[in-house]
Amino acid sequence: MTLDIITSPDLAPLRHGFFARRGGASSGVFEGLNCGRGSSDQTEMVEINRSRVANEMGVSPDRLITLYQVHSADVIEVGPDGLAPGTKADALVTRATGVALGTLSADCQPVLFAEPGAGIVGAAHAGWKGALAGVLEATIDAMVSLGAERERIAAVIGPTISQRAYEVGPEFLDTFLAADPDHARFFANGRNGRYQFDLPGFGLMRLRASGIGSAQWTGHCTYSDPERFFSYRRSVHAGHADYGRMIAAIRL
Repeated sequence: MTLDIITSPDLAPLRHGFFARRGGASSGVFEGLNCGRGSSDQTEMVEINRSRVANEMGVSPDRLITLYQVHSADVIEVGPDGLAPGTKADALVTRATGVALGTLSADCQPVLFAEPGAGIVGAAHAGWKGALAGVLEATIDAMVSLGAERERIAAVIGPTISQRAYEVGPEFLDTFLAADPDHARFFANGRNGRYQFDLPGFGLMRLRASGIGSAQWTGHCTYSDPERFFSYRRSVHAGHADYGRMIAAIRL
């Protein structure tokens, strides 16, 4: 089956994609293109799915590089030999050809970065913890340290949970206000004393404030489209024991 791949003109002409569920080998709650090695899905199915993504990206499966994501602001530079499996961090940058940088998500923001002129790309996993800790800015700084021009970097946020689906408690709001009172603008009043948090809006603000050339969100909500996207929060609400992870990837 043909894979469902969301692309952005902002990242052209580089090969990239935010891969949705369709076209994978997994079944059950993981039905579709589950690329999460950390899930309880059958290992062979996950590897088949990752191989299909690698094929679309024009690399061998061992050159589709992902991380053991820990909601940090840590960034790793990937060389031509790839990266040891299980490396813990939340963002990757490279100037090497022949490798594709991948990030996994199921509500958190998958963010792809490109500076084609300098031949440098990046990929980041930015949930609320990582975004608040500065993983997006750290990825941009790492690209600049490799030779990218900040004002020529483009960043695109892929499918992520939208504000209307992201209900949080007052303690969550307090965490953001403690960092900066201006963060209140990313919260709307919800029901029963709770709030709705705008994760992609927060990510776009952080990206644009960093001084890069462009920052966009594809506009897709993971929670609201179960046929197309995996969603951690939706799986919890449905009482599922686990959930699939989508992958986003970019290469030179």
